[in-house]
Amino acid sequence: MTPRELIGVAEVPGGPPLRLVRRGGDFMILLERNELMSSRMRGSEVALGTMTCDRLKGRPAPRLLIGGYGMGFTLRAVLGVVGQSASVTVAELVPGIIEWARGPMASLTQGCLEDPRVTIRMGDVGAAIADAAAGPGPERYDAILLDVDNGPDGLTRQENDCLYSASGLARARAALRPGGVLAIWSAGTDSAFSRRLAQAGFAVDEVRVRARENGKGPLHVIWFAQV
Repeated sequence: MTPRELIGVAEVPGGPPLRLVRRGGDFMILLERNELMSSRMRGSEVALGTMTCDRLKGRPAPRLLIGGYGMGFTLRAVLGVVGQSASVTVAELVPGIIEWARGPMASLTQGCLEDPRVTIRMGDVGAAIADAAAGPGPERYDAILLDVDNGPDGLTRQENDCLYSASGLARARAALRPGGVLAIWSAGTDSAFSRRLAQAGFAVDEVRVRARENGKGPLHVIWFAQV
């Protein structure tokens, strides 16, 4: 078996550190013993981007907010289907994630962070949502894509829970333009969260997607909640 090689450690504000490891040609980001993401299982992260953009067709210059860069698969998927007039803000809490993207994982990044449509905002995505919710209409988003922690049942830091609470969902709804989409990735189902989305006034579509692009691997969940 090919051994794992530790590439780096990144500190998480308010939570335990993340570790980047490589096994052969594959990268993995670990939280203690938990594998948060892997370059070999990118299918659901890609689907988060493409399926959200499918729901935005006809919008000439969409504004999107992606919460959590991860390994960049969602960002690259979005950039591959939106036009040149789109704007995409990526809110990333952990500086080390972006350092890895520009360093040891540059082959995965493929220059997407330097795309002129992309703005990197270092900090909590919850603050970016709150700013848009409190600001004028032009500052709101057509879509907010959240791939933060492990979904509504988080692992890395308690502060992420506020994104998925009733008040957090109300802020996200206020941060969206009419007809906008809140898309949320999760490692598993959560019937209570589905109900909470509906109670927040969203029209909810829950989709199950395989972890691998070849249609194999575990099933992940994406909620598409539309204003």
